[in-house]
Amino acid sequence: MHHRNTIRLAASATAVIAAALSLTACGPGDGDGAAKTSSPTPAATTPSRTASTTASPTATPPSASGSSGGTSTAPSAAASPASDTSSGTAPACSPSAVEATASQAADRPDGTGTGAAIVEFTNVSGHACVLRGHPSVGGAGNGSPEHNIPLKVTAVGTASPVRLAPGGKAWVKLTFHQVQGEGDGYCVSGAKPAVYPTLVVGLPGAGAHQVALSDGEFAECDNTVTATAVSAAKPS
Repeated sequence: MHHRNTIRLAASATAVIAAALSLTACGPGDGDGAAKTSSPTPAATTPSRTASTTASPTATPPSASGSSGGTSTAPSAAASPASDTSSGTAPACSPSAVEATASQAADRPDGTGTGAAIVEFTNVSGHACVLRGHPSVGGAGNGSPEHNIPLKVTAVGTASPVRLAPGGKAWVKLTFHQVQGEGDGYCVSGAKPAVYPTLVVGLPGAGAHQVALSDGEFAECDNTVTATAVSAAKPS
């Protein structure tokens, strides 16, 4: 009896070993069960992740290209100030940027008075600025602005802006009703001649500037003056 059980156990063990050998002999593609329980699934996932990682650098160049397009636009905007400079634009001259002097004109009406004067404006600032327009003119009231006597100005010529670089100059010409005769003289109109040690000459936005002749005083008739617009060319 004991011998018969030993034979049965040996037969069962042999069957188990045979089954194991049968499974070992099967290749990965010999059965659906082997394919489903094998571990290639993680390996298949890994290439998928790698492809995703590789795609990111591929997407970067279009972004860089778009950035390049934006960069090329920026210089165009930055070019605007250069074009403004080349167009000659500049702010109006402030009163402190201008220094004025006066001299008797070479070309003036006959008589014994001043006849005509040239007023010179110099840009004494460190930057370019613009003068424009016809001047206002007044006889200075002995240092008291409230005592200034305004002269009636007849404007001649077209007013255009004049751009002055630092140290640049511009001019206006003032032509008076001339005093006639000797001594104190007389006015053709019958009025009494007026004599002013200095005149106050102003330009729009550039302030009023007191000027004196280098060789005498301003003698004129009728408190009337003809004035040119400020010009980059010095009149005679």
